[in-house]
Amino acid sequence: MPVAIACSKLMDFLLLCYAFLLGAAAYNTHGGAAASTTTTSTHLHFYMDDFYTGQNPTALRVVSGRSLLPDNGTAATSPRQFGDIVVLNDPLTEGPDRGSARVGKAQGFAVRSSEGGIVSDLHLHLFLETGEYNGSSLAVNGRIDMDMEVRESVIVGGTGRFRYARGYMLSRNYEYDLTDGGVVELDVYLQH
Repeated sequence: MPVAIACSKLMDFLLLCYAFLLGAAAYNTHGGAAASTTTTSTHLHFYMDDFYTGQNPTALRVVSGRSLLPDNGTAATSPRQFGDIVVLNDPLTEGPDRGSARVGKAQGFAVRSSEGGIVSDLHLHLFLETGEYNGSSLAVNGRIDMDMEVRESVIVGGTGRFRYARGYMLSRNYEYDLTDGGVVELDVYLQH
């Protein structure tokens, strides 16, 4: 009997340790907060002013990729070229007009990553400055092919109210040309 009692107490102790480890893992996985089963779905819609020219440009090419290569008479005539690096500090607005109410800013960079077509590797933070999401941001990564009518990027995380966010962003040209830039319409679908 003493061996059976000792085995029973050992099993009780092991079960208690297992329960403690599971609880600690859940606590650490969620940044110290109790595990939450509530997920919120959010749709955000706004416009991004992405202007390369004019009195107040919001985007700037900081590296011209083709200019780094020897010109053998085959230089592209496009204003966007393979190897270009562009920095963005674009206002996010409620409507497509430049005077529309500002809701935040899109800050990041794009690298022109294709020799054929206008394709960029985009890394962007959407930082919101008004309303219930004031101070929160979303991190976006994506392959942007300007020849496509609608382009899809992935939401890889967020801050503030969007902590642990995941989802996707759809972008489409509202009024845009490759020389001057213009306005891009954004629809963001996320879970947080």
